[in-house]
Amino acid sequence: MRRGLVLAMLCLVSHALWAATPQRALPDSEPVFAFDSLHGIASWLRHYGREGYIGADVADVMGIARHQGEALVPAWQRGFKSDDVLRIAQVLDNRATDPERDFILFMVQRPDDQVYFYLSTPLGGLQKAFLSIPSKNLVLPLERAEAELRWRAEVLYWKDRSEGP
Repeated sequence: MRRGLVLAMLCLVSHALWAATPQRALPDSEPVFAFDSLHGIASWLRHYGREGYIGADVADVMGIARHQGEALVPAWQRGFKSDDVLRIAQVLDNRATDPERDFILFMVQRPDDQVYFYLSTPLGGLQKAFLSIPSKNLVLPLERAEAELRWRAEVLYWKDRSEGP
């Protein structure tokens, strides 16, 4: 009986100490999450990616710097389709010579005529997010909360892909 009482008191004291300790808010943990995951994904894309490009229209909407007269921005990319959802991740390889072009672009195309775009930087995390509805010729910015949730899901998807066989 005495052991049980001592154990209960220890649990109560440790819980009280934990509750009194200031807890870190979730947004403070994003840079660590983004830094580790995005750097790994970018390295994997540069090593295992296929040659591709980003169209000028997408680059302009996302704010990706293009060289004068550059209609297609060269990129390393990978894409996978499952359950009628197409996912593409793209990265440029000239980040050392042009820091403005150090980014990862995630694109998710769903069968309901919706295409989501998420622009990230390895150091800054999510920068911009848009929803495109091609049949209506619409491009809409996503609200930050929705964008963060969907972007995190994409980062986790690509992190798993980049760490797999």
